[in-house]
Amino acid sequence: MQGESFTAIDFETAQSNPNSICQVGLVRVENGEIIKKVDRLVRPPNNYYFYKNIEVHGIKPEDTEESPTFDVVWHEEMKMFIIDEVVVAHNVQFDVSCLRHTLAYYDEVQPHFEERCTRMIFRRGLKYLSKKYRIPLNHHDALSDAHACAQLYLKHIAHQNLPKTGSLFPDY
Repeated sequence: MQGESFTAIDFETAQSNPNSICQVGLVRVENGEIIKKVDRLVRPPNNYYFYKNIEVHGIKPEDTEESPTFDVVWHEEMKMFIIDEVVVAHNVQFDVSCLRHTLAYYDEVQPHFEERCTRMIFRRGLKYLSKKYRIPLNHHDALSDAHACAQLYLKHIAHQNLPKTGSLFPDY
């Protein structure tokens, strides 16, 4: 898949506030191949967690008290894969909202990028799709979710590049 490059992202949050990112998962794909993975715990503002969020992802305040804040992770491991790139998420509305709110919290410049949403493309949940396509998934682990999203988007790209036969793609 020459020329197909994008960045798949997923965030876990410590609470309902979208600027409370506590885990970053990022998978960079260039020319159809995964070239970089980022899996980082992040200390959210005040290291505050809501118990319901802990129940979903299992990340606790003690797990992130020594972790870098998002602005550090952004500059060291993310920004170069987001700015002016295609950014893919399984729930792009949620993940992009988290990214933008967190960048605003740290007074960072809002980057330009193109958004793609595998949930809108496939019209199914990540857990269902991962099982259907035999993609390994540890759901609500940000890197695992980002990796599954990258695999789904690669499937979508492959389908888009097929010769048009007039028949429907059976897996969509």
